[in-house]
Amino acid sequence: MGSALLAAACSAAPRDARTEPGSASGGDARVGLPSSHVHGVARDPGDGALLLATHEGLFRYGTDGPKRVSPIIDLMGFTIAGADHYYASGHPNVVMELPQPMGLIESTDGGSSWKVLSRGGESDFHALARAGDTVVAFDGQLRRSPDGRSWQTSSIPAEPRSLASDPTGTRILATTPAGLLISTDKGATWTPSDGGPLLLLVSWADKQTAVGIGPGGAVAISRDAAKTWRTTGTTEQAPQAMSARLTRAGLEILVVTENRVLTSKDGARFTEATT
Repeated sequence: MGSALLAAACSAAPRDARTEPGSASGGDARVGLPSSHVHGVARDPGDGALLLATHEGLFRYGTDGPKRVSPIIDLMGFTIAGADHYYASGHPNVVMELPQPMGLIESTDGGSSWKVLSRGGESDFHALARAGDTVVAFDGQLRRSPDGRSWQTSSIPAEPRSLASDPTGTRILATTPAGLLISTDKGATWTPSDGGPLLLLVSWADKQTAVGIGPGGAVAISRDAAKTWRTTGTTEQAPQAMSARLTRAGLEILVVTENRVLTSKDGARFTEATT
């Protein structure tokens, strides 16, 4: 059975989860990164808030720096299911109410509280994606779930560094040391993405546009559902997390490096993100 965790149940959690300033422990206080370990970056589709999933919990990033919105838990895997609706995995840190590892956990209130859906004490999903009604995750074994509670195992040719589904759930990309893989059946089977570059991280901006970053920081963009790619530019070295989305203003790429959150409209020119 799943167990619930309320932010108030953790003594280290903020009383007002949306207003506590972020800790700079292990990060860069000058630019306000909350942690030296940022595992995920994304926008909430409801209010557009910039979210950072870190070793010290989930943060909303603003002009005055990051503010913690969750208990102090280690979010190794993180994906967004909808407005204020997130899935994650990782470690409980000091939160004794959670199992070690946490398995698949869910928040439906913007990260303030979390509940364990399944595999508590069993799985630490470092790669995690939601493809339509299916959760696809990797903990040493590729696993798929239609409801976040019951799981099936699948094979994948190489260990995925990251997983990303297009908004329709039709295609999933997996970055691996052996090259880019693609699935068109929600992770049941995988084939090499012919002509795809070697990528460390990948994200879908919409159902046709995918953005990836190589191990050295090279940015590549596909406009035809990952069939062909064009290298556009480079970021700073050692990208930790990235995401992409298409808005009315155009393409937005977010990249977290060792000490900054960067944003770009074309993958060639990056500036520091403030909100």
